[in-house]
Amino acid sequence: MVTDRFGRDIHYLRISLTDRCNMRCVYCMPEKMHFRPRSELMTDQEVLVLGRVFAALGFDKIRLTGGEPTVRPGLVDIVAGLHQTPGIESISMTTNGLLLEELAEPLASAGLERVNVSLDTLDPEAFHRITRRGRLDKVWVGIAAAERAGLLPVKINAVVVRGFNEQDLPSLAALTLEHPWQVRFIEMMPFAGPSELQQGAVVPAAEMMRAIENACGPLEPLGREGAPGQPILDGEARLYRLAGAQGTLGFISSVTQPFCSQCTRVRLTAEGRLRLCLLRDKEVDLLTPLRAGASVEEIEQRLFEGVWAKPWGHGLAHNVFARNRVMSEIGG
Repeated sequence: MVTDRFGRDIHYLRISLTDRCNMRCVYCMPEKMHFRPRSELMTDQEVLVLGRVFAALGFDKIRLTGGEPTVRPGLVDIVAGLHQTPGIESISMTTNGLLLEELAEPLASAGLERVNVSLDTLDPEAFHRITRRGRLDKVWVGIAAAERAGLLPVKINAVVVRGFNEQDLPSLAALTLEHPWQVRFIEMMPFAGPSELQQGAVVPAAEMMRAIENACGPLEPLGREGAPGQPILDGEARLYRLAGAQGTLGFISSVTQPFCSQCTRVRLTAEGRLRLCLLRDKEVDLLTPLRAGASVEEIEQRLFEGVWAKPWGHGLAHNVFARNRVMSEIGG
């Protein structure tokens, strides 16, 4: 197991397979986005080589992200290769769902276990306004395909952006009344750069919860025995349930209630850089030495040193933003 200087066991790796996407969500990237040349991105084999390095050091949980990972050629083969890597116990993916109708079954057969589907609104017009493209009906078809393929439990990720979709909180929460899904409401994380949206667009989780309770009734925290009123953390999400609901609600409050003390993750960008914190710029280049012929031991040493330097948490309270990337280049 790899630990950082604060004693946290780091075993969860998020791999961005591409910076490209078939949508242009307003909080994620500019409408006219310039993508990196494919030659700068990890090849399929390089993803698998680095995946084996991480797995050998105790990383057992992998999440595939983008951009949009389903636009990456060779995605199914990458999943299969990671699934066959000793030590990797869980492979999941975050997607916008547009291509799941075609890919859900092949991905499940290759070893993918479940998906998080990004869905910020149930209103087709608002969906187009937020994503700038894409069809809401395709996302619904994709979610149904994921369920048929056994990619369960389905989790729905809704980034809440003031002025765009805060009015949709009750309708999104109500999905859990009839579906065994986890609908996760995420505070928008401010990034410096061209995304146009900064701290003024953040809707605090406490405000989200009040809006849902006003419309849908009380939220019951899913707590641990002996800790009444304290919601369980599922990863970064604090879990609640509406009365009689089949599914659950998660609130991810990275801005107002950071969970940095329990962070177990690092990220590998699409061009093979180890990113230590989503909201900090510090990165360690792993791909350049790999292409230059570095040994596995040398790559492991760079990884160890990088993880050891992982910061305690983000600096949003002190107006410190990630400045070297927009969200689509990191993968969430």
